[in-house]
Amino acid sequence: MEYTQYLIIIIILIVIALAITNSKKKDFKIRANKLIVYLGGKENILNYEFNKSRFIVDVKDVNVVNKEAIQKMGAKGIVEIDNQLKIILGEEAKQLKKQIEDLK
Repeated sequence: MEYTQYLIIIIILIVIALAITNSKKKDFKIRANKLIVYLGGKENILNYEFNKSRFIVDVKDVNVVNKEAIQKMGAKGIVEIDNQLKIILGEEAKQLKKQIEDLK
């Protein structure tokens, strides 16, 4: 009887952990979609790469990029050089990289 209770508790904890993991994945997917929109859409993105905590993106038209919205998303900084943006994202850069690659 005692083992059954422990088994039920373990199953409940596993279900909760899976629910939390799935919600984080959805959140990053939403954030990745927003970032693409703020960059002017997929058609405005020429090339991109991730370098540790930075997202480096070349865009066709830097004027359509909503830098203010990107900052509000949590970017720690944006450096603009010609049509290239270096967006400092911090620790979440790795998760966003995977989501953006899945969307492209």
